[in-house]
Amino acid sequence: MCRHCGLKQLLMICFFIQLARDLLHPSLEEEKKKHKKKRLVQSPNSYFMDVKCPGCYKITTVFSHAQTVVLCVGCSTVLCQPTGGKARLTEGSWGTCGALIELQVYRCGHQ
Repeated sequence: MCRHCGLKQLLMICFFIQLARDLLHPSLEEEKKKHKKKRLVQSPNSYFMDVKCPGCYKITTVFSHAQTVVLCVGCSTVLCQPTGGKARLTEGSWGTCGALIELQVYRCGHQ
């Protein structure tokens, strides 16, 4: 007997509703929007870059979310300045992940 309506027989009907999105295969856009610990596979937002100085062409490894001003080892030029989140590279300096590519900055390690 149903405790809500008093009927003696309960009709059980199962509906298979298709989800609007695939939970096992989320898109890259969805994963990037999520918090780093809420993703399907946890991955950090930060990375390390090899930054080449525009003056002396020496390479310095810089953390993407550096909280201090990073200076060049050779000529003391400012390579990046901290912001609220990611560090901002100065004009002329550019980062790489080992192989020199003609982009201004790109990530080292993961996407």
